Amino acid sequence: MGRYPNARFRIQNAMSPARPPNLRRSSPGGGRAGGTAAARIQAVTFDVGGTLIQPWPSVGHVYAEVAARNGLRGLSPALLNRRFARAWRALKNFNHRRSEWSALVDETFRGLANPPPGKTFFPQLYQCFAEPDAWRIFDDVRPALEQLHGRGIRLAVISNWDERLRPLLRRLGLAKFFCTVVVSCDLGHPKPSPLIFRAAARALQLPPQAILHVGDSFVMDVQGARAAGFRALLLNRGRTGGRKQSICRLTDVLAHLVTT
Repeated sequence: MGRYPNARFRIQNAMSPARPPNLRRSSPGGGRAGGTAAARIQAVTFDVGGTLIQPWPSVGHVYAEVAARNGLRGLSPALLNRRFARAWRALKNFNHRRSEWSALVDETFRGLANPPPGKTFFPQLYQCFAEPDAWRIFDDVRPALEQLHGRGIRLAVISNWDERLRPLLRRLGLAKFFCTVVVSCDLGHPKPSPLIFRAAARALQLPPQAILHVGDSFVMDVQGARAAGFRALLLNRGRTGGRKQSICRLTDVLAHLVTT
C-alpha cells in the first residue's frame, strides 16, 4: 500500500557532504553536454518503492494476514496481489491520501469482504505499512548509498508517498543517508510532474542539471526527471540488456557517474 506514496524538507542529522568528485556532465538524454565545461553531479535522488524497498513478503501477504486477524480467513496472497495490481493500474490522479488508499483497498477486496475493509480493518492495514516489518530493503541499497556518501555525493529522496514515509525511513535505518526527502503528499504534485523534481532541486539548492535521479519507472522517474532538467537512470534490477541509460544494480550508480 505504501508504494503504491514550498518545498524544503530536511531530515534530522542531515549529512554534511564533502567536496564531490569531479564528475563530467551529461545532457538529460545521457550524452555529454556539447561545447561547455562539464558541471559536476553534486546530488543523486532516489525513488523509494521498488528502488530502495519493497513490500514484504508482498502486498497480498500483508492484506491476507490482517484480513485473517479480522475473521476473513483463507484468502490467497497471490489472488490479493493480482487484485491489487489490477486496481492499481486502473487508478487515475492518485494523490496518496488516506481516503484514496481506503478506496483502493476496498476495490482489492471487492466481493471478498462484506462490509468492505474501509468500514472495518482498513486502519490496521494502513498502520501495517507504516511498520518496518512490512518492508524489505533491497540488498544493493546500503552498499550503494554508502559508496555515494563516501564520495561526497549528496543524497535525497523524491517519492510518491504519504505521511508515513519519513518515519518509515528512520525506522528502517535509511534516513541518515538523505539530506532531503520530498514527498508527493506534501506538494500535491506526484511524479512524473516536473514540479516535484523542481521542489527537490530547490531543497538541495542545486541546479537541476547537477542532479541525477534514479528510479524503477521509466515514466515516473526517467521521463519526469528529464522534463525537470535532471539527468536520470532507470533501475532494471536483475535484468541485463535494457535501455541505454539504465542499470541493473543500484551499486552501478557510482560507476555510471565516473564513466559519463
